[in-house]
Amino acid sequence: MLEEKRKKTFLGFDFSTQRLKALVIDEDYVVQQEADVEFDVDLPEFRTSGGVIRGEGGEVTAPPLLWVKALDMVMDKLIVEGVDFANVEALSGAAQQHGSVWWSKGAEARLASLSPEEFLHTHMATAFVVDSPVWMDSSTSADCRALEEAVGGAEELARITGSRAYERFTGAQIRKMYRTRRRAYDATERISLVSSFACSLFVGKVAPIDLADGSGMNLLDIHTKQWCAKALKACGDDSLADKLGAPVASASLVGPVADYFVQRYGFRPACKVVAFTGDNCSALAGLRLRAGSVGLSLGTSDTLLLGLRAARAPAAGHVLVAPAGAPYMALLCFANGSLTRQAQRDRVAGRSWRAFDDLLQATVRGNMGIMGIYYDTPEIVPSAAPLRRVVDGAGRALERPAPQFEARALLEGQALARRAHADDTGLALDKSSRVVATGGASVNKALLQIFADVFNTPVYVLDSHANAALLGAAIRAADVWSEHTGIPLAGSEPALSPAAQPYPDAERIYAPMLRRYRDMLRDIPALQ
Repeated sequence: MLEEKRKKTFLGFDFSTQRLKALVIDEDYVVQQEADVEFDVDLPEFRTSGGVIRGEGGEVTAPPLLWVKALDMVMDKLIVEGVDFANVEALSGAAQQHGSVWWSKGAEARLASLSPEEFLHTHMATAFVVDSPVWMDSSTSADCRALEEAVGGAEELARITGSRAYERFTGAQIRKMYRTRRRAYDATERISLVSSFACSLFVGKVAPIDLADGSGMNLLDIHTKQWCAKALKACGDDSLADKLGAPVASASLVGPVADYFVQRYGFRPACKVVAFTGDNCSALAGLRLRAGSVGLSLGTSDTLLLGLRAARAPAAGHVLVAPAGAPYMALLCFANGSLTRQAQRDRVAGRSWRAFDDLLQATVRGNMGIMGIYYDTPEIVPSAAPLRRVVDGAGRALERPAPQFEARALLEGQALARRAHADDTGLALDKSSRVVATGGASVNKALLQIFADVFNTPVYVLDSHANAALLGAAIRAADVWSEHTGIPLAGSEPALSPAAQPYPDAERIYAPMLRRYRDMLRDIPALQ
């Protein structure tokens, strides 16, 4: 009885590019404590800028020992915040996607024999062969093309792995290491993603790569949930499968927390460790997206996270195995997000959002047929160079449209682009669908109304923590623990507030505009 009444908490971590964050939630999924370590500020001895080290030829890396030392620091900060680790039933984590960690021979034995008298970073000082290539690295173009050719072309690679070859993806990074630094490759005992590396620290052994984060490597067959033999052969030798290990479902219990954490911090030996995953995958879990729903992050760039019922080879973007809810998820990143909105606001409304909103109110939904595509920076989806193109209802170019028409053309054009490319990945909207908006621009009611109309779906905002990836890590720990123990938790339903409802005539107005947007895309040259 006493055990049942003991306060139950769940711990989540986010090993992001610039900082390590930790968060504790209770049985109601209410945040109790938080702590973070900023790499550049709190760990200046690693001499990172923005959490990374930039080299020549597009190389961008981070020292894995930086992340280990940050964990030592964040654990101490959680103690200062009053966290009682004896109450933690389960923990999980998220990490920046596409980074790889190269364990030296003997590293797994070292993980299994940690002394609680010493810091983790002291134990792990020689556990890594090289610094970790991370998602910002762009030095593997030749390896990407070779990987695509080896499996039958870019479209075939996308059909198998969910994405065409990308420079930052781990498959191309492994191929480059094998090709240019063979001695380092041969000296590597295991290869982890940043997420499975972080999980390894908590379970005292090299943790498996989870399917969700693993499907962002260009190595995993997202249909069979196994490594693709052709891709492995293209990127390494016969030892690569053993270096990677077998992938596991994202909802797997990897093991109990290592004795190191029991002895040093007072965790219960029964505390469970749930497989860690990538930050975008964790955000999908944090937003509780089911099939047919959309997570919309309105930030510097705009990101769509889509719950999908089936995997479809994407023309752009990525399809991944989902960590929870829907069987698959799509990730679409649009470079021209809030910075483009702000720049165009400055141009047409004199740096005032109030004046910009007044311009919007002076127009009607559908903008009298006037549409625009605004790329202040090279666009990712679709791949295109910077441009600004505005047309009237007949498709004729408008050189100097009135400011009120430009204001609406900008926002409607962005929403139409998000909807069109989401549809291309297999998004199927129905009456139960919803858009869940996060990010700085999610406070803009006029923008959310446009998205509600263009998607013809209600828009909600998340009431709880703004960092969906971090919150998702703690939520996944709680959800998986609840499923395995059979003990229900009161906070398992997300706290959302309605922000915008589509008007009854939304489909009649915006369906023809979607078709016109696709026509406009055909005239936009791809970025070379």
